[in-house]
Amino acid sequence: MLEKKYLEIFPLQFISHQNEHISYEEGCLKALEGGCRWIQLRMKESTEDEVAHIAERLKPIIKDYDAVLLLDDHVNLCKQLNVHGVHIGKNDMPPAEARSILGDKYIIGGTCNTFDDIQKIHSHVDYIGCGPFRYTTTKKNLAPVLGLDGYRDIIWQCRSNNINTPIVAIGGITEADVLDVINAGPNGIALSGEILNAPDPVRKIHNLIKLLGI
Repeated sequence: MLEKKYLEIFPLQFISHQNEHISYEEGCLKALEGGCRWIQLRMKESTEDEVAHIAERLKPIIKDYDAVLLLDDHVNLCKQLNVHGVHIGKNDMPPAEARSILGDKYIIGGTCNTFDDIQKIHSHVDYIGCGPFRYTTTKKNLAPVLGLDGYRDIIWQCRSNNINTPIVAIGGITEADVLDVINAGPNGIALSGEILNAPDPVRKIHNLIKLLGI
């Protein structure tokens, strides 16, 4: 289970992406400037050395903002760089194996699309990224979309089976969806394109923080 200090910043998470105007690093910096304190460095098309380079540059800034930095998929690099943790996709290293490498010192998140997925990994992770909410172009090999009813059903099944692992909703969520998604049961939302593609990403973060009341 996540510590209280992490749960306080859990409701709004930024997943790095890049477009023709904003690089991976710049996107993370804008998210931090706007007030987001949970950053997942996701650089799917990059080498491990490239990920390490950006992570090293972000580490002191993350510390200044008292924020959290997770790497997407790179379990061994997470330990090598001593960042806060790692997020693991469904087709990557099994969370149980990641936990055996990292121990309890690091945050581990896992991706799920169904309640069956959650049952398989919940005891090995600190939180679950559940989605997609709707179709998104920022991720390849997209799983079936959940929508609000999908979240309601999954959350109900989790609580009925005494699974209380925090869940963050992900995938195509917009500012207009935020309150509906949270009211469906997830503990937080994770955004990427909605922030980076906004005319003013920093103001977009401010607006989201107000909506979430954090």
